[in-house]
Amino acid sequence: MSGLLRICTAGSVDDGKSTLIGRMLHDSQSVYEDQVHAVQAASKNRAAGPIDFSLFTDGLKAEREQGITIDVAYRYFATARRKFILADTPGHEQYTRNMATGASTADVAILLVDAQQGVKVQSRRHARIARLLGISNFVLAINKMDLVGFDREIFDGIRETFDEILGDARCHAIPLSALHGDNVIDLSDRTPWFEGPSLLEYLETVDVTRDLTSLPFRLPVQLVVRPTDQFRGYAGRIASGTVRVGDKLTVWPSGRSASVKRIVTYDGDLDMAFAPMSVTLTLDDEIDISRGDLLAAEAPTVGQRFEAEVVWMDERPLDPGRVYLLKHTTRTVTAEINHPLVLNQIGTVTVSTARPIVFDRYDLNRTMGSFILIDPSTHFTAGAGMIVNALHDGTAATTSAAPVSAAERLALLARRAGSDQEAIDAVTKLLEEMLT
Repeated sequence: MSGLLRICTAGSVDDGKSTLIGRMLHDSQSVYEDQVHAVQAASKNRAAGPIDFSLFTDGLKAEREQGITIDVAYRYFATARRKFILADTPGHEQYTRNMATGASTADVAILLVDAQQGVKVQSRRHARIARLLGISNFVLAINKMDLVGFDREIFDGIRETFDEILGDARCHAIPLSALHGDNVIDLSDRTPWFEGPSLLEYLETVDVTRDLTSLPFRLPVQLVVRPTDQFRGYAGRIASGTVRVGDKLTVWPSGRSASVKRIVTYDGDLDMAFAPMSVTLTLDDEIDISRGDLLAAEAPTVGQRFEAEVVWMDERPLDPGRVYLLKHTTRTVTAEINHPLVLNQIGTVTVSTARPIVFDRYDLNRTMGSFILIDPSTHFTAGAGMIVNALHDGTAATTSAAPVSAAERLALLARRAGSDQEAIDAVTKLLEEMLT
């Protein structure tokens, strides 16, 4: 069991996420006394009782005025059994991109549902995003059970709905009243039919160990280190797997191979290193390696077209006619997307890159299967993507986008050419085919 657990909250607006987290922090004695006094003072003239637990996480002025969460609020706390990093994410559809950001590094997602309102569209959307991001452990926190008389049938109905939404993911459903503390820290006498554990006990004991060392070795090269003409090292953070001195590695996308001569760290040389350590490797052969290349023990996928799930984060819609920057591990290339998306929309798209990238599917390796899209004019992070499958020549993803025009085909050929002469030859050939 890992000693550190990363948690995110998810669900629709007003389901009580901030109140639940504030209650858990307060009752587990994870807030300072001066914070409690400040929240008690701020709770006056509000309808939440003597203390508004949501104020422990809703720190922005606009959040307190509107009674909603806007930004991702990170909280660090610990109990005698475990340490936690908690991301309280927004429920409003307008801030879905913020929720995706908070969920991107989480091990467990707490999905809140208002027992009175049932499962909303945003509840389903957040659950889907969390699954897309690779989260496989969920707490289904069915909140405000006190308002429905702790009715077990209502609880069971919502739980069965989420069993269908989450599929094969592990889900622990808990009947809660965040306002009154039922089943948050300790089991409540008002739910004798619930056999536990409580929310905090579950979070303290859930096993979410990700054995990155069992995956194939992957080291995206971040920096070529040349302090003297006698030393050439390739520095980066190991994304997965284990490496030992003497192991044979292949450089991608070139495909050339060499053996590990040294594993250099700040504290000295090692015989072995593993994910997620940051190291510098030296090789027994002088190979042309630069930032953005990948050192790997087993062959990854190398390609320029792939199918991906993308969460769009920019107020300016995704335009299939524009070229974006795609940042994948330590490599940045230009890319085109075949399907339009709007703010907070999630969609399956085909991505075509100008240069090959080296990747694994997201469900196999989160680091090697994720990327971000950047608007080259504003440098704004416009989208986050997860690679589903590689697409080879002759294949196409299902899409509702308009057919590619002749001008777009010519432009695409020119961009993908390796030289000016190759571009001229390819365009000339296509023009002859179109005119005959």
